[in-house]
Parts: sequence; structure tokens; C-alpha cells
Amino acid sequence: YGKENVDSRHSRGRGGETTRFHTVNVAQPVRFSRKCPTGWHHYEGTASCYRVYLNGENYWDAVQTCQRVNGSLATFTADQELRFILAQEWDLEEKTFVRKDQHRFWVGYQYVITNRNHSLEGHWEVAYKGSSEVFLPPDPIFGTAMSEKENVLCAQLQCFHFPTLRHHGLHSWYAENCYEKSSFLCKRSQTCVDIKDNIVDEGYYFTPKGNDPCLSCTCHNGEPEMCVAALCERPQGCQQYRKDPKECCKFTCLDP
Repeated sequence: YGKENVDSRHSRGRGGETTRFHTVNVAQPVRFSRKCPTGWHHYEGTASCYRVYLNGENYWDAVQTCQRVNGSLATFTADQELRFILAQEWDLEEKTFVRKDQHRFWVGYQYVITNRNHSLEGHWEVAYKGSSEVFLPPDPIFGTAMSEKENVLCAQLQCFHFPTLRHHGLHSWYAENCYEKSSFLCKRSQTCVDIKDNIVDEGYYFTPKGNDPCLSCTCHNGEPEMCVAALCERPQGCQQYRKDPKECCKFTCLDP
């Protein structure tokens, strides 16, 4: 629980006397508003964070970019997770290489071609060893930039910008040349984010984003735990004051 200073209150008692109630340090529940860094979308069902990068990179460069932010190209564990992704507003419309009504991004699957006779035959695989249990996409639409020498294609998930199409979950899966440039979707575990929007490593103390800058917690599995609140003395010689929302026990005096 956080601690909140409450100003003194006055009420009229019996016989017209003024009774003074002075209440300080009332415990109030703290809501932690962030489990992902700025720019990432949080999904409670998988305790994960998701972000679309607009750089327009090939598949292998996209893999490295996701790894640099402690994530990987996204794979999906259930239909509910995919529906969450499809329902998001990813703000892609200003990029020149993306159509305004639809957009594609690399995700963490690869299509392995096993037969090139009359039609391409093959199967989907998860691109990374050690990935958690995931579902595999249905048969893909094959991209136009395919090379006859390529035996491995990379997955693009196509979704739609228009809200009515987006919320109906309409989407397509493409097997595309891995060296084509595209937006891409990274996924990482939820994390602790401090009051100044810094990412906090497991086991470290931090002040979580919320409504109490005097709270100190331990980061455990991306959640603040074992929180302790500092109690602040109200500023001396100051009747009206404002607390700093990001600095513990820092006040601004509002008296003339």
C-alpha cells in the first residue's frame, strides 16, 4: 500500500465550535499502470509485451533487432493472443512501404519447402529453438518475390487498418522471401518499469510507475513485490503545497 498525505479538515461541532481533524498517512491501494516499456502493448493472457517496428528490415535483421531489446520475433500460443494482436492500432499508415488499408510484418515462423513440383509443398516451423508451445499458421499465400533457389521462406502476418476489419480478426499468412524488407513484430516478457520509464532487471529495487514516488519495490517476474513506502513530513511553515509526482518527499510551496 502507498501512503497518501491528506490535508487537515474542519467541521462545525456542537455549540458552534470548530473541531479540527488532522489525518495523515492514510494507506491507499496503489495501481501499477505499466508492465511494458513505452511503445509496447501489454497482453495479460501471456504476460508479454509486443511492439511493431517500422524500420523496414529483412527477416534476419529483424531477428537481431528483437534480440537487442530482449525479445524475439513474435509467435503465438493461442487464438486469443493472435486476436489481441490483430485488434491493436499499430500506427503504420504514414510509412511509404505500407498500404493504408492493410499492413504486413515479420513474425517468428518459417516455411520449409519440401516439394517444388506443380505446387509448392512444405510445412511451417517455429524459427527459434526453445520457443514455448505455439500454434502453427495455416497454409500460406506465397509472396511474389520468391526465388526458385530458396527452400526456406519467412512468415508475414497481414492485418487490416480499418477498425471494422481489424476487430473482426481478418488476417492472412504469407510465406515471403526472407530478404524482402518489412515491418516486424517483436515479443518480450513483461517487465518492471520504474517511475521514470526505465526497465528494471529481475531482483532489483525500484519505484514503479503508479501514483506514489515514495514506494520502493523488488522486481520479481516482471511484477513489483515486497513494496515499502516512505512516510514524508509535511513541509514546515507552508500552508498550501504541491507534492512532486516523481520525486519522493519533494514539495513546492504554494503560499504567496
